[in-house]
Amino acid sequence: MQKILGYMRKAIEDYKMIEEGDKICVGLSGGKDSITLLMGFKALQRFYPKKFDIIAVSVNPGFEFFDSNFLKNICENIDVPFFEEESHIKEIVFDIRNEKNPCSLCANLRRGILNSVAIREGCNKIALGHNEDDVLETFLLNLFYTGNISTFAPVSYMDRSKITLIRPLVYAPEKDIRKFIRKNNIEVMQKSCPMDGVSKREDMKKMIKDLQIDIPHIRSNLYGAIMRSNIKGWKKESNE
Repeated sequence: MQKILGYMRKAIEDYKMIEEGDKICVGLSGGKDSITLLMGFKALQRFYPKKFDIIAVSVNPGFEFFDSNFLKNICENIDVPFFEEESHIKEIVFDIRNEKNPCSLCANLRRGILNSVAIREGCNKIALGHNEDDVLETFLLNLFYTGNISTFAPVSYMDRSKITLIRPLVYAPEKDIRKFIRKNNIEVMQKSCPMDGVSKREDMKKMIKDLQIDIPHIRSNLYGAIMRSNIKGWKKESNE
């Protein structure tokens, strides 16, 4: 946990993600990233100088293997309030719209539901479990498929909902999150999305892995390019 907390605290302090009295809605999908994020926040509460509250919110997309009781038990075990929101995401994305590339629409629908729950429960921030690999993969997806030099920001303020979106794991490599989960024998929920393992994002993941064979520093080079390109939201906040 210390290594994960190190990544989280650096990101939180670099981008001023937490302020005194925040109430943070943590998106809990049941995967390794969201579980790590939730456990990291719970551990951080014990010593972080700025006091904050957290709740966990899971959006039930309607997939066959979505296990509400599994998520509820995770939250009960670490004493975090748990909220489950039913949705028609599967029906909308796969049955009605029959999207060929459904990930973007699915993410937008989930985020809209998270926003609604955060507002209802009096939260001023939403935390998502995107890690360093997600940052790099999104950068390449946007570059190759839309011609934009961009990726999601560590912090973004949503004017319409007045909610701030934070991503405290943006410095954490996926391999270190996997190691944390494995070392601590933490169970994760069975994957339920039919796109797992076959999306364009998976193609980017494989590309980066293959490139590392000939370019060992490809990950740090890509991250450096993001930091130097003045991509919106990636300018570090002054700690003064």
